[in-house]
Amino acid sequence: MNDQTPILVTGAAGCIGAWTVAHLVRAGRPVVAFDKSSDRRRLYLALSQDEADAVAWETGDITEKGVIDGLVTRHGIGGLVHLAALQIPFCQADPVAGAMVNVAGTVAVFEAVRRHGLKHFVYASSVAAQSRPGFDGPNTLYGVYKLADEGIGRIYWQDWEVPSIGIRPHTVFGPGRDQGFTSAPTKAMLAAAAGEPFTMPYNGVLRMQHVHEVAAAVVRCVDHAPQGAFVGDLEGEAASIDEIVDAVRDIIPDAQITVPDEAASFAIDQSDADLRAVVGDWPRVSLHDGTRMTIEAFRDLLARGLVAPQAE
Repeated sequence: MNDQTPILVTGAAGCIGAWTVAHLVRAGRPVVAFDKSSDRRRLYLALSQDEADAVAWETGDITEKGVIDGLVTRHGIGGLVHLAALQIPFCQADPVAGAMVNVAGTVAVFEAVRRHGLKHFVYASSVAAQSRPGFDGPNTLYGVYKLADEGIGRIYWQDWEVPSIGIRPHTVFGPGRDQGFTSAPTKAMLAAAAGEPFTMPYNGVLRMQHVHEVAAAVVRCVDHAPQGAFVGDLEGEAASIDEIVDAVRDIIPDAQITVPDEAASFAIDQSDADLRAVVGDWPRVSLHDGTRMTIEAFRDLLARGLVAPQAE
């Protein structure tokens, strides 16, 4: 794909979406952002206001027939990054809406990719699609929907040879990660930067993936034209909640973060070796470096009034 071919990013108002758009903009790549919301709040955390306001932004309902087709035609789209989704708490609160966005919306995107013959297409699955210890399959509706998306990708290749790459993020952290079950580590970092106390809602081991690394992986995937329907993990760095708190206290020694005894169960046996073998390499961000980058960014954003600490 030519570096000047426009890339469409759905779910651009979300955390991964905003940082993916920012990485493309900073690389001088033409990008079209799409979301149900016109709120560029998270994009302002990743880009200057002038840069963010200059991004072509389209709003609409991803489940509405013909919406993605129209965007691909109107903007001459050559690559598509599909990140629009409702996360675990929203799917639990409204299962029908969750299925419409996360499953029907994904089918609508695959249909647009098929009809327009796009060869550069990446979508977000999730670690939630995998079995946690003690469970036979996903244990949330969100995870079931994401597992269905992986199956949709497989069938679209089987029946129509539509190429795709599905990525499974784990615990994405960094500015803009303010929603979802695994947003707690980021909220703790924001509270520490603001000098506020924070209580983690769970203990356990996570795979921490800084937004810069995740966005870099997404861009690397959309630049690749696969032969088949590939699904791969984003690995990150395995760390317990105590180790995450230690990383925060390495930077802010008096951070007031309380950790409960009760541990949540997460699937943590991910490896990105297969994905890197398919699409090539991208830079890793360690837990310590990502924590430092996040806290430094939050200090700046707090001073500018762009973020505020949240209670869990």
